[in-house]
Amino acid sequence: MNLRVKSVEASIADSHDEERSLKRSLGTWDLAIMGIAVAVGAGIFSVGAQAAANFAGPSVILSFVLAALTCGLAIMCYAEFASTVPVAGSAYTFTYATMGELLAWIIGWDLILEMFTGAAVLAKYWGVYLGEALLAFGLPFPSTLEIGGLTISWPAFLVVAVFTVLLVLGTHLTARVGAVFTIIKVAIVVFVIVVGFFFVEAANFTPFIPEPVPTEGGAADAWTQSLFAWLTGAAPAQYGVYGMLAAASLVFFAFIGFDVVATSAEEVREPQKRLPRGIFLGLGIVTLLYVLVSIVLTGMVPYTELAQEETPSLATAFRLVGQDWASAVISVGALAGLTTVIMVLLLGLSRIVFALSRDGLLPRWLSHTTAHAKTPARITIIAGTVVALVAAFTDVGLLEEMINIGTLSAFVLVSLGVIVLRRTRPDLPRGFRVPWSPVLPILAAVLCFWLMLNLTTLTWVRFLVWLVIGLVVYLAYGRRHSRWAASVSEVELPTPQGAEAPGTRSGED
Repeated sequence: MNLRVKSVEASIADSHDEERSLKRSLGTWDLAIMGIAVAVGAGIFSVGAQAAANFAGPSVILSFVLAALTCGLAIMCYAEFASTVPVAGSAYTFTYATMGELLAWIIGWDLILEMFTGAAVLAKYWGVYLGEALLAFGLPFPSTLEIGGLTISWPAFLVVAVFTVLLVLGTHLTARVGAVFTIIKVAIVVFVIVVGFFFVEAANFTPFIPEPVPTEGGAADAWTQSLFAWLTGAAPAQYGVYGMLAAASLVFFAFIGFDVVATSAEEVREPQKRLPRGIFLGLGIVTLLYVLVSIVLTGMVPYTELAQEETPSLATAFRLVGQDWASAVISVGALAGLTTVIMVLLLGLSRIVFALSRDGLLPRWLSHTTAHAKTPARITIIAGTVVALVAAFTDVGLLEEMINIGTLSAFVLVSLGVIVLRRTRPDLPRGFRVPWSPVLPILAAVLCFWLMLNLTTLTWVRFLVWLVIGLVVYLAYGRRHSRWAASVSEVELPTPQGAEAPGTRSGED
């Protein structure tokens, strides 16, 4: 395996390249709001209801806590890395500094998958929610157009185009716009929580962990089984402890995106201090909101009534208690929620490709930044255009779970990478240190891998196909054009503590 490790010093030096550097303009609250923006989307109004109805009942509250703890463990590893290597690229850059170029490329390729599919899928949903929000106020709205036999989701194209322009104009401007939408959606969530508490009945929380109900499964649904169930032959089950754990895998989707915050490390003022604070502040607020929503949801109506609905959501709970007006408010909240998620995913996608291209693993001309705003305009425009076209013209909803598996694979490698960097470079200054290392990083990696095993076999097959495509791209282009490979000989082990990497970095493209 290729263990060409890029030194931390080299990564930091690359961030000072005037033609390929980003502007440090973000503070602690910008990061916290970015985390809230990407984690609190339309899912806060639906994912908890679906998990409660189909898997966990009232114990979905614990499912959210378990998912938040798992995410928190992994995010601690991100915070240590980001405060040590405050450079764009997130898990890709961190893996390059610890496990070598090949694994770094693989994880960068995974992150492209996560953010590309995430942005495209949610842009498609944005068009749907726009139609629902307007319909709730009595304004029928066609969210698709038929042109030449093609069905076009024009709102999906529009929202991606608008945020692509904003990202080209500047990260700080985009953060300000995102903050406005984030405040709106959090206000709506808090309003719904407060109103919902008036309809909570303690009896609905009993039994808190419902008795398990076995469900039928077999070869016919092998593609929709979790990989763990398929490998072990275990029959899927509703409710009980295993149902609660299965729900934790489902609701973990609510917390993905905090890794995107780490991709902005190169754009943060005083990153050693502000990055960890911003990440943890955002995660704390998001966890509180999701837990409160799940308490209200399962307290308003029995989970058995939610299970009878085809698509249970928080709006369903309000309807079942005779408060139909809430659907209009929730639709607006869902629309505002999706808006900011799309924005942050587009930001993360452009920064990952920027880091890969700056290292030469993708064409170097992509990594040029604008003179004034210091944004990677070429990458942002290309990525935004592709996302907009895919969202507008294809049924990307089929790839929804690809977002999860791309994120979790990154979480696993970053968690393990913290242990490696502690051993190889204990001398590096760290703005934050994961406590009880290596126990907590190993626990984070194991929990994230467990969640990966709970994704469907079809998702795993698609993931492996994506990895094969990425390996072909790396062997055909990245390996031969790598700037770091051109300046150092391939070694068997990472650079020893205190030693300088041999050679000098190559020049421009």
